[in-house]
Order: sequence, then C-alpha cells, then structure tokens
Amino acid sequence: MGAGTEPDGSSRSDEEWERFLRESVAGAADAPKEPSARARAVAKRLRAEPGRGLEGWRSYTPARPKRRTGWYVVGLLASLVLLVVALAPGRIVDLFAGADSPPLAAETARPTQVPPTEAAQRPTMDEPFRGSPAASWASGAAGITVPKAGAVGWMSAAEVERALARSRDFLVASGLDRGVLQGERPEKAIALINPHQKDVQDLLKTAFRTPSEKNDPLLLFSRFQPSRTHLVGDVVKTRGRLTYREGERGALQVTADVTFVYPVTRADAGGDDEIVRTIVRRELVLSWDDPDKVITEPGTFSIVSYKYDMTNGGCGAPTGYFTPPFGTDRRADEAGTEIDPYDRSTPVGRGESSGDECGRATRS
Repeated sequence: MGAGTEPDGSSRSDEEWERFLRESVAGAADAPKEPSARARAVAKRLRAEPGRGLEGWRSYTPARPKRRTGWYVVGLLASLVLLVVALAPGRIVDLFAGADSPPLAAETARPTQVPPTEAAQRPTMDEPFRGSPAASWASGAAGITVPKAGAVGWMSAAEVERALARSRDFLVASGLDRGVLQGERPEKAIALINPHQKDVQDLLKTAFRTPSEKNDPLLLFSRFQPSRTHLVGDVVKTRGRLTYREGERGALQVTADVTFVYPVTRADAGGDDEIVRTIVRRELVLSWDDPDKVITEPGTFSIVSYKYDMTNGGCGAPTGYFTPPFGTDRRADEAGTEIDPYDRSTPVGRGESSGDECGRATRS
C-alpha cells in the first residue's frame, strides 16, 4: 500500500499508515468517546442544581452504619451488676456506705451538727471501722488539727509553734502509743508534764498502782489490759483540734478536744471475731507557763483541767484499764445515759467530778 500524504505535503510510512487503520478499527485507548444519552441527561440536571456543579455525577459517600457495640456493652454490664446485687447485696452496700468513703476535711472549729447516720454494718477484722462515721476520719496524729502559730504572751510565734507540736506529742504519747494502749506506763507523756505540779504528780504516783475514781490513769491516758482485750489492726481513728489563747500571767494556754476510736476484740476470742469500738473524747487544757513567773521545767506544761466522755469502755470500779463489754456483758452496760460518741457539736460532758454514771452509746 502506498504511503499516505499529510496536509503539509509530508507522507506517512507504510507501517504508520497500517497502525493508523488498525487503531481506527479497534479504537485507541485514549481516544475520546461520546457520552451516552443517560450521562448527558444526568450532567445537564447536575449543572442545573445549585451547589452540586463541582460534584462528579458518580461521586457518593455511603452513610456510616450506626455502631451498636456500645449499647451491647452497656447491656452486658447492667446484667452483670444485677447478678452481683442478687447474689451478694451486702458487698454492694459496702461500696456505697463506708469502705471507700472519702476522707473528711480537717476539723478547724467545733462542728454545728452531728455526723450523718451510717448504714448499719457489722465491723470486721479487715474493716474494723465499717459502718461508723470514723471510717472517713484520719488515722492517728493526722486527725488532730494544729492551728497556725502566732506570738502569744511571753512566747514568740516560733515558740508557740513548738509548744503546739509538743502538745500534740502528748496526745500521741497518751492516746495513740501502741505500748501505752497495751498497758505500759506512759513515760513519754509523763515527761512532758511539769514535774513541779503537785496535784498531777500525786495522781501519777498512785493511779497506776491503786487506781480509784479520783486517781485513775484513764483520766489522762488510754489503756487496755492485754490479757483481756486486743486491739484490732494498727489504726486508731481520730478527729479533733488544738486551739490556743493567752492564759494567766501571760502563759500560752492550749486546749485539745479530740475523739479517739479504738476497735478491739476479746483476747481469747479464738474464732469469734466480735469487734467492739471503744470511743473516747478528751478535752485537755494545758498551760505553757513563763518560767520567770511559774516554777516549771523547759519543754513541759502544767495541766489546767482534764475531762472525757467514754462509751464501750466498761463500767464499775476503776481498774486502770478500759474494759470493753463483749457478748452478754454488753447488755449490762445499756442502762446508762445515752451518748452519741460521734457528736462533737457539744462540749465534753464527763470530768473528774462527774460521778460514776456510765454512758451508753447510741451508735459505735
């Protein structure tokens, strides 16, 4: 076949002319194709619709299917909760009524109302404060609030700060020291008391040998007889505060108002895990005297007054120890005046001249 002739007079080779005829019959891959009638109609409609001119007529974004997995999980969890409530309702009560109660803020002033009543729950060896307002109290010395120090009377602010710290040390040594709680003589606490204060020194000389209503170590110290009573765990719950002002002859007068909660069980309980909470609220007024005006020793205070309220600590003749009632003994202690041992909104009622009436706890 002869070569083709281009418009400009040039000629094609036989091979190019043959390839041209072959592609014309088969259709070149990049040769433009005329749109179908349907495509022309769709394109015309899209151009006529505002806001759709830039979108390809085959463009389509499928709607995402709604995920239902979350609802399946919620339903499964709800079913599990209902099953747990049915099988162990007591454990659910624990979660919302005591075991994980958030700690209370420190007490900085006398409360205006009593703590709310907790759900009735029996204490256990693992949770001895269960079902008690004390469950949310601080432990040990952390529950005794010490105010910011300022200069008072003969003392500078730094000296007042040291005196407040030692006042709290006395509360720790007399009411929290493990040895003292187990019946040992409170030597550290006694060392902080002015050795020249005759009336208190007379009390200390006789109280531990021959306790009596007038000279009872429980007036100042918390003690249990280890042959009869064991403390449960290593924690004593406390709540209270120190306050101070200027006293007589320019002395620093510190008042301590603190409640101690001691969980105890019978020493020979064996498999019996009956737990009683002995609750003691103490009020002590201490005088840090000016050594130029009062005979005293450095680092010691004189005791102005002391009084306490006690429940579940035993009644009868003084023994020098708290004697918590267990079992049938508890009924014998239920004839006294009712006391809410967690009510810190009223002054301490019991003192050295308050008689031998035994208070009965409305809750423990």
